[in-house]
Amino acid sequence: MILDRKHELERKLFRQFAEMEFTKELQDRLDETGEFDWDMHRKMARYGFMGVRIPREFGGAGGDYLSYALMIEEFARMDAALSIYANTSNSLGGGPLMMAGTQEQKEKYLPPIASGEKIMVFALTEPGAGSDAGGTTTTAVEDGDGFVLNGRKTFVSGAPMADWCLVFAKTDPTARGSRGISMFVVDLHLPGVSLGASEKKMGINGYPTCDVVMEDVRVPKDCLVGPLHKGFSIAMKTLDGGRLGMAAQAVGIAQSCLDESVAYAKERKQFGQPIGNFQGISFMIAEMATEIEAARQLVYHAAELKDAGKDATMACSMAKFYAAEAANRCAYKAVQIHGGYGYSRDYKVERLYRDARITSIYEGTSQIQEVVIAGQLLKKTGGR
Repeated sequence: MILDRKHELERKLFRQFAEMEFTKELQDRLDETGEFDWDMHRKMARYGFMGVRIPREFGGAGGDYLSYALMIEEFARMDAALSIYANTSNSLGGGPLMMAGTQEQKEKYLPPIASGEKIMVFALTEPGAGSDAGGTTTTAVEDGDGFVLNGRKTFVSGAPMADWCLVFAKTDPTARGSRGISMFVVDLHLPGVSLGASEKKMGINGYPTCDVVMEDVRVPKDCLVGPLHKGFSIAMKTLDGGRLGMAAQAVGIAQSCLDESVAYAKERKQFGQPIGNFQGISFMIAEMATEIEAARQLVYHAAELKDAGKDATMACSMAKFYAAEAANRCAYKAVQIHGGYGYSRDYKVERLYRDARITSIYEGTSQIQEVVIAGQLLKKTGGR
């Protein structure tokens, strides 16, 4: 795919911002402490990155999915955790509201999300319901002029900093599986809401993650997003866009692995010459570059389909599946090319290796993507 002038200029802007602002000192500090950097959050917000996909009428830039994918790719190329700062509001945080929210809900929640004033996160996963999201046990019981929520959500990215959380809860206990689940906006400062300790993660440090626990939390009825009992389908449609973003993140991580490997292969000498002269090294670099470009084209194609209003479920799953697995293979090769130095925290590839690992797990594991892809193919005639 050849980008048009508009998207090429956007990519240049995203890359320049990341290269100038995502300093090595900042990246190292976030990886070491795992803390959220509010100054960077506010700076991204001033540039309009928090609202890239949010419509202009609600304070966003009104950009398309391709612009969004380019942003996440370029940001992740410098730092995967920092790419999530601008991802949440445009994806799992703001996405369900853009898709299913009422005009009043959009006017209330989207402008402060787009401006970076507020943060909204997405809570679907539970301790006993990960890949089987239909196994939700959190409940929302209608009571007078509102609903009372009880349950626990886990691995909620961004919850420690968030103001609101999109919570999926069972509203029809007689319905089986994914039926009878509804979506609610929950103010995380309400009585009965508590947060668990931040998870100590392998990678993607600098964007804290924790549990959200609800004990008799009362929300008004206007916090219901979309039709009653139909929240699960909204979650799945939202994850299409989320998987596109995570696929773009994986491409960015993989590209960083290649950048670091090429530079090191030119600089590092063994047996009197740069190690890039040896086929064992040069072939790994060639394999990385080819996989990255294939992943990138899958991501851009999925973005194009979504921008055209076409069914992109399979394309998004293909992009995430391939890009995530490619990122892990590229990270492995990058560490191998660096040898013993690649195992040291003094070199960026050590962190890239840890960051890459999550891409094949969150927002649907690689195995779940295969389930989605196969399911789509088996419903069609001729495999296309």
